[in-house]
Amino acid sequence: MSGAAPAKVVFTTGFARRYTGGEREFAVTANSLRGVIREMDRLFPGLGETLEEETTVAIDGALHEVGYFQQLRPGAEVFFIPKIEGG
Repeated sequence: MSGAAPAKVVFTTGFARRYTGGEREFAVTANSLRGVIREMDRLFPGLGETLEEETTVAIDGALHEVGYFQQLRPGAEVFFIPKIEGG
């Protein structure tokens, strides 16, 4: 992918335990948040849908709604945070 640089993808410990066998950090080459989600789904089939539905995302420390076309700077940190359920 031209112009893409690895983004650092980070999950919370509990989320990683449930979905990635405990691995919390990944280097993912993508230009957009959508590309990160696609790559994580490729590595862990079904995870993409979980990321879209059950997380909020912080890109370089700023919270964002999961916007698929959110562009990433080279070397961005993408942190997926499980949504808190209320009732």
